[in-house]
Order: sequence, then C-alpha cells, then structure tokens
Amino acid sequence: MEIILLERVEKLGAIGDVVNVKPGFARNFLLPRGKALRASEANKKKFEADRARIEAENAKRRDIARAEAKDVDGATVVMIRQASQTGQLFGSVAARDLAEVLVAGGHKVAKNQIVLDRPIKTLGIHDVKVALHPEVVVMVKVNIARSPEEAELQAKGVDINADMFEREEAGFVEAFDPGAEPGVPVDDEAPAAVADDATEA
Repeated sequence: MEIILLERVEKLGAIGDVVNVKPGFARNFLLPRGKALRASEANKKKFEADRARIEAENAKRRDIARAEAKDVDGATVVMIRQASQTGQLFGSVAARDLAEVLVAGGHKVAKNQIVLDRPIKTLGIHDVKVALHPEVVVMVKVNIARSPEEAELQAKGVDINADMFEREEAGFVEAFDPGAEPGVPVDDEAPAAVADDATEA
C-alpha cells in the first residue's frame, strides 16, 4: 500500500515521502496514529497544500522535544521487583511501568514514547530508548533489582547474579567438613579392614 508520511518514521522515511508498506502496518499503525495518509491523488494535493503548515508544526514539536530531552537523556531510574535466584523477574517490566517511574521521577514521558521491543524480564541495568519525537531519541538506564541495596551494587558495576552464584559456591565449599559427616571417615576404615583380614588368616 502506498502512503504519504506526515512525520519521520524510522526505517521508512521523512515527512512527505511516498512509501510502499504492508497494508496491515498502514491500517493498524500508521493511519490510525496520524503518521501517514493513503497516497491517493486527492491526498497528495491536500498534503502539498498543507505541507508548509505540517512541517512548521513538526519543527515546533521537535524543538519542544529537544528542550525536554536535556532533562531525560541519560536519566537513571530504579525499579524494585521480585525475582528468582537466577535473576528472572516474577512478571515483567513493560513500557507503561517505565513511563510511570519516569514521570514519578519528574520526567515528562508518555507510554507511547518508550521504545521497548519486548518487556524486560531480568534483573540488571537495561538501556531503554525514549522517542520524545520521531527525530529526538534519548536513552535512559533502568536499574531493576530486588532491593535498594542490590540496586546500589548494580549501579557500581557489580553483577548481582554472578556475585550471588560465587557466594553460593564458596559457601558450599566452606561448609563441607569431612570430619563432621556422620559415620566413620573412609581413611579410618581401611586399617580396620586390613586387621580383620589378618585375624581371619
């Protein structure tokens, strides 16, 4: 399906470009969100008549987004979530959750501006794209941990899962004491067996 872009769309084109896309992508995403028009002759004429206004409005929105970007770019938010010992979250963190945390931290971000290919399902620090405008994209860091203490360690560069695994391994080795096991130690059994053999002989 041929469409006319009303704003820049990543991997497709800029304002005014006539591009060919899959009908489903146009009908379900681009057209309902006002990002494009069907490329009919009437729409082409309408777009050309309104082009100056559309480009001016886009430039205004872009300038506002650039001003907001200074506050959002590089921001770090901490999210406390329950997770298994292997670092898998019980549930996941979606765009809506991230938007809520960013807004609570004083950042002006909407859910539809969070660019998340799939929900986050593991502990750790994740880089997430935020598209404040089609031409203004910034990055935020999302620190997901089980406790504020873990979040602090992760912020310092400690891999919580690897650290926990090492501590568990070390704990197992240190706790193992052959002398504390019930029964007779293996080394003490050998001479007794030899003595029994001698008596029988």
